[in-house]
Order: sequence, then C-alpha cells, then structure tokens
Amino acid sequence: MGATQARSELIAAGTVNNDKYGDMLIMNATESKACAPDGVEATNEFDVVVVGAGFSGVYQLHRLRELGFSVRLLDAGADLGGIWYWNCYPGARVDSYAPIYEFSDEKLWRDWNWTEIYPGWEELRRYFNYVDSKWNIRKDTQFNARVTAANFDEQDSRWTLQTSSGEQFRSRFVVLCTGFAAKPYIPKIEGLETFVGPKPHTGLWPQEDLDFAGKRVGVIGTGASAIQVTQEVAKTAAHLTVFQRTPNLALPMGPRKTDVQTQTKLKAGYPDRFAIRRHTFAGFDFDFIPKGALEVSPEERKATYEGLWAKAGFYFWLGTFNDVLIKKEANDTAYGFWRDKTRPRIKDPAIAKKLAPDTAPYAFGTKRPCLENGFFEVFNQSNVSLVDIRENPIQRVTPNGVVTQDGKEHTLDILVLATGFDAVTGGILNIDIRGVGGVTINDRWRDGVRANLGLASAGFPNLLFVYGPQAPTAFLNGPTAAELQGDIVIECLEYMREKGYKRIESTPQADDAWAAHTNEVAAMTLFPQTDSWYMGANIPGKKRESLNYPGGLPLYLQKCQESAQNGYEGFVLTA
Repeated sequence: MGATQARSELIAAGTVNNDKYGDMLIMNATESKACAPDGVEATNEFDVVVVGAGFSGVYQLHRLRELGFSVRLLDAGADLGGIWYWNCYPGARVDSYAPIYEFSDEKLWRDWNWTEIYPGWEELRRYFNYVDSKWNIRKDTQFNARVTAANFDEQDSRWTLQTSSGEQFRSRFVVLCTGFAAKPYIPKIEGLETFVGPKPHTGLWPQEDLDFAGKRVGVIGTGASAIQVTQEVAKTAAHLTVFQRTPNLALPMGPRKTDVQTQTKLKAGYPDRFAIRRHTFAGFDFDFIPKGALEVSPEERKATYEGLWAKAGFYFWLGTFNDVLIKKEANDTAYGFWRDKTRPRIKDPAIAKKLAPDTAPYAFGTKRPCLENGFFEVFNQSNVSLVDIRENPIQRVTPNGVVTQDGKEHTLDILVLATGFDAVTGGILNIDIRGVGGVTINDRWRDGVRANLGLASAGFPNLLFVYGPQAPTAFLNGPTAAELQGDIVIECLEYMREKGYKRIESTPQADDAWAAHTNEVAAMTLFPQTDSWYMGANIPGKKRESLNYPGGLPLYLQKCQESAQNGYEGFVLTA
C-alpha cells in the first residue's frame, strides 16, 4: 500500500486529517524504510521471523538468538516498545505495577530503577532502550517494516513474508507477537471525515503530541485510554466534553512515585515475586482469596473489601473473593462496595448516577477495570461535561464538532477517538496470512477462533502465536505473557531442532477441542454475560466468543506442559 492510498483509506475511516498530524500518522503506519540494521548482512533468510517489537517480540529475539537460531524481528513502528511506541497520548501509562511489569532477568532489574510504580509511556520507552543496551535487540530488528502478507510454501515448509514496502523475508518459523491491542477500531459515525481539527485515535497518536491548552476537546469513549486522556486534558483545556456510552468501573491506582532506596530494599524479594507469577490466575504476585464473598458474614466481607481497596490497583479485581467473577450475587456485593466508594467523589448527584449507577451496568470485573488517579473528580470541574450517549446518542460529526440527538452541536477544536481496538485477533487478521492450499487465516477463523492452546491453528504450519487468541493473554500483563507463554514457544522450537523436525502443525480436532474447552470454562463465569472486547462484542459482525483463556495461568501452563510431555499431543510434527 502506498502512502497516497493509505492516506485516502485512513481519511475515509476518519482516522486522520489532511494536516501535519495526518502526515505523521501515515508515515508511521504505512511507510517502510527497509534496510538491514548496521552490522547485519543484507540477507532475508532466517530460521525465525518474529513480528512485533513489544515485550513478547523482544523476548523471543533475545532467547532464540541465545539458543543459536537466526532471527529477525520486524515492527511497523520506528522503534522498540510495541504498544508503548504507538500509545503516547497524554497520561498513557501501564496499569500493572513494577516490578511485575518488567523482565525477570536479574541482569536487567538489578541496575534499573523506576521513578514511578506505574510507569508512563516515556519511562517505558527509556526502559526498552535500557533493555537494548543489555540485550542488543536493535542489531537484529528492522523498524518501519509493517508485515502485510505471509505465505506458506508447502514444498520446502517455509514462510515468505512481505512488508508494506514490498521487501520479502523467508523463514522456517514465524512467531506472531502482534499483541492484543494492535488494530485500532473506529466506529462508523456520519460525517467523521469532515471534522476539520485533529481527530487522533489513542492507539495511533501523533509522536509530536497535540497542544490542548485553551482548546475545546471532545473524547469519545470511557475505556482505559479515554480515562487517562481525560485526566490530563482536563487540566488545560478550555472545555472538555466526554461522550460516555458505558460507565467505567475504574479502580484507584494509588500512589505512583517511587525511589531508588525503596526499590533497593524490595529487590531482595524480586526472584520470589517473579516465581509466584506462574501460580496465580493472572500472573501477578497475588491471587484470589480462597473463599467466597457469600461464605462470610457481611462484616467480614466489608472488612475484606476495605483492605483490598486500601491496597489499590488490581487487588480489588484479582485479589478478591473467589466467587466474585462467577456468581452474580457475589459480584453484586463487590459492585455495591465500588459504587459507594466512588459516588462521594462526584459532587453532582445526577452525574454521580451516570458514572456510578444504582445497579451495575455489567458484572464488575467482566470488563478489564481501568486504574485512575482523579478521574471521577474531573467531573467536578466547571470546564468538563459528560454526555450520556445511550440517552442522547451522537447523530453526526460536523466540520466543527459533534451533534447529539437533542440537536445540540458540541463545538470542538480537537476530537479524541478513544474507541478501542479489534482486540486479540485484529492484529493477526490484519495480515494476509495464507497457509496450506492458500487458505487464509481469515477464512479459517470466519466462524470463530481456532487456535490449539492459543499457540497455533490447523492449516498454518510453523506459525506460532504469543500473547494471542485463546491464551490467558488479556488477563496477564505483557512481560509475564512474554516470558511464561513465550518460553513454551521457545522450548517447542528447541525441541524440534533437537529431534530433527522441520514442521509443526495443530490438528483441526485439537483446535476444536481447545475452543470448546475455552468457551466451556468461560460459561462457568460471568464474562459471557457482558458485551466486552474480551468477548469480541465491541466489533460489529465479530463472532461473540471468549477470545482469552479464562481458566487461569496455572491451568493453562499445565495444559501446555501435558501436550509437550506427550510429544506435543494435538500437533503433527514432521521431519
């Protein structure tokens, strides 16, 4: 795709304008400056090509290269970081605390210190630079190389990948590390393309940033990026209008600042913290309480909730009673506690009811809770308005703003599209992947995802996923998935090399069985009852199914280990 064609398509979708911000987005999203990194021979034949230079891709390159594989890492961005290259909007930061949100290699954490417990995007970029200084990642990485197509050659069991510039790479194996938020979603809104001001999606933010001071700003959405943008933009904007469809049951992030002295004391316990991850549901260093909310007295339940709330972060979500995500009555107790903690922070009772309704808008925790620092207090400011677009839908966008059903035009200088992502599968399906017989992965997954153990799909030999569909993906954080699921892929490739196998392919029966198991486990929880991106429900026409494995990380690792110990049962390996 050329830059001119890309500009036309993105403008038509309402992603960019015909301005300097649009120029920048087109350059980052579509152009490829394909040249071999310094010191690397200009050969495009490798044992493994890894796609995506976030935590998973960086880890794959580092470990496979250590084991003697020839590897090339490709990324559409201009630098390392994956999501932290693209997500550079105001307030963007991670929602998992350090040290859980970093690599467990002591050579890295021993001399690295964070300035914040929940690092922001700028500090995370510095961290990737630091990792590169130790692991020399850039040496075998090619940036501005968006992979557009991948074709499997059945004669020699190798893949040919093509980038947007037309450059080709060949490899025995392809490891897709595209992440679960690689494809921004922009809903069809009448007139969106006519808006004359900047209208960036939070997942495609201009690297040079935008100036919001004194501007009239609209934010469509109340997901994680919307909350973070709202908190920052409200500080300087002349007026901020937040268009909310569904309330966000956000949790307090808690203190952010840290220092070297504090981290030095904590580092003695880092190895134990990292080791605990594989034994907890979501790969954190804490887990659900081994009893139910309905098994204890109201007094004990409230005291427990108070303790979890005081810890802040995800404790109230993933460290709570073990029946909160399973039984509605138990879930209602958690929501009631959250509502009663949140409402007093909002002065206007009518706004408080929209942000924290009497009855839960969905089961608490069945959408990934966002972490906030002062989000609800923002709506106490005179320069901030909330528009409930369930009651008063957006009718159209005009050159100068947004018109709602009541006929009011909300005049804007900047329109922020915090409208989410085609999660988990979007980044994979965005590539024209053709396997055995030329069948595309889009066709293979047309009636639902089929990915045995979340690692591979029948008909696509030697194509492996990390942090992808039907794995614990979105319940984990990036570094945890990169290492614990990433090691499964690495060990598989090492096993194949030792045994002389050249090809591995999942079977249709194993794919179907894993999909059935994933959805059966999900049906035991409250997750399927909520319209969320966990279920693919945010994308029109996308099949409603569990895109992530909800059985927890320990069970997932056990299932993978059982397959490996039985000679990779569920897969066909050939020499």
